[in-house]
Amino acid sequence: MDGSVHQDITVGTKRGSDELFSSVSNGPYIMSTTANGNDSKKFKGDIRGPGVPSRVLHIRKLPSDIAETEVITLGLPFGDVTNLLMLKAKNQAFLEMNSEEAAQNMVGYYSTVTPVIRNHPVYVQFSNHKELKTDNSPNQERAQAALRALSTSHVDTAVAAPSSVLRVVVENLVYPVSLDALCQIFSKFGTVLRIIVFTKNSQFQALLQYPDGASAQAAKLSLDGQNIYNGCCTLRISFSKLTSLNVKYNNEKSRDFTRPDLPSGDSQPTMEHPAMATAFTPGIISAAPYGGATHAFPPAFTIQPAGLTVPALPGGLASLSLPGATRLGFPPLPAGVCVLLISNLNPERVTPHCLFILFGVYGDVMRVKILFNKKENALVQMSDSTQAQLAMSHLSGQQLHGKSLRITLSKHTSVQLPREGHEDQGLTKDYSNSPLHRFKKPGSKNYSNIFPPSATLHLSNIPPSVVEDDLKMLFSSSGAVVKAFKFFQKDHKMALIQMGSVEEAIECLIEFHNHDLGENHHLRVSFSKSSI
Repeated sequence: MDGSVHQDITVGTKRGSDELFSSVSNGPYIMSTTANGNDSKKFKGDIRGPGVPSRVLHIRKLPSDIAETEVITLGLPFGDVTNLLMLKAKNQAFLEMNSEEAAQNMVGYYSTVTPVIRNHPVYVQFSNHKELKTDNSPNQERAQAALRALSTSHVDTAVAAPSSVLRVVVENLVYPVSLDALCQIFSKFGTVLRIIVFTKNSQFQALLQYPDGASAQAAKLSLDGQNIYNGCCTLRISFSKLTSLNVKYNNEKSRDFTRPDLPSGDSQPTMEHPAMATAFTPGIISAAPYGGATHAFPPAFTIQPAGLTVPALPGGLASLSLPGATRLGFPPLPAGVCVLLISNLNPERVTPHCLFILFGVYGDVMRVKILFNKKENALVQMSDSTQAQLAMSHLSGQQLHGKSLRITLSKHTSVQLPREGHEDQGLTKDYSNSPLHRFKKPGSKNYSNIFPPSATLHLSNIPPSVVEDDLKMLFSSSGAVVKAFKFFQKDHKMALIQMGSVEEAIECLIEFHNHDLGENHHLRVSFSKSSI
């Protein structure tokens, strides 16, 4: 601190967590940081207690090579930034918002979601000061220039872009795409304020709102037509006619990051267009956080805001092959994590075979163990981590034998078989050499026919002698209701059958997949994206 500037400044008292100037004389005063010649700045304010709202925010733990624009970007989603003081030698900055309300929204948001600038978590809190007064030092001129540039682009491009809301369709959904994954991809272009995911016309879609049209425009230009994974999960992006999203719940299908206080809700999210509410399919979205997240959104959600976590994507994305690598930068499950813990099973009805068939829809099941002392829990070992993610995403929350499946990653790296001579009542099964694996062949067409559980089942490998009534009678024999049936017009080896509910369809798939129909034909059953 330069003592020649003002004799009545008291420096060095800590406030809360490390604010630089906590005790000042009343009236106008000047702060000068001469350690690296960064800035001189006049403050005019009263003494304020810790945590008292102010439109001036104190930002700590910044990277040493931080740029003015990066600090300003932290505030822009919440309102106009009216002033900035950089204290690079202290890895800190003061940011002045246009209103106390904007500052409160910003502190509220970043207390839930820690912002990350180039792998550095940074911290935002209210300052003791009511406003910042600017002088004409060269460094301050640079800050003002950055403010003018960002404010201008913020306003002008927002007008040019049709909307700050994007509609995203994911085509060729071979692997599941979660709300968190989309947030991580799209947050590279600006802060994602709100997002809703849903299935409509058998397509996985999302509506995603940025604070401004410029971010939406940048995301659309960079991401439209890109594959999330190599050769699949293609993003088709357009501007939505909506001007904002109305999110009622924070859960795995909708999120408002400006409102961490929203309930998770027991029902489906409500949207401005009620017709969309009918489009949700349970189980398509994973509630599991992606690996490497910096902050948990209670209880299991994660997001890194703004374009702060990683540099902007290059024009052409390198093509990487699955499993183990992704294209748009969000990591898959850690390598080797392929064992799932399934809980809330019906201990009276569950068997290793039933879990083998159900989880086998989404990958090749190697081993299944129902826990001896807790038969409502089981371990399922998939052949790789991508298939484990796929199964977890699609089956979490689904009803099996009247109970809602809960699926998490297990700490075990493999399922152990019982030692020789130690019988465990058939609760552990090894399926590593099963002929029923659907994905043994590399590039199998089954990869492109993976869908969330649905009431409509796809049947194939039907022999010529089997007619509609035979199949309807077979599926009714389980006690399920058959609502509709249709052979494929060009190929009577395949058909669709619609059951009374998704739960009935799940149980019929378990019971009748690989059912012997005679003439050396074993029925193949999978979930369909179509309805009859």
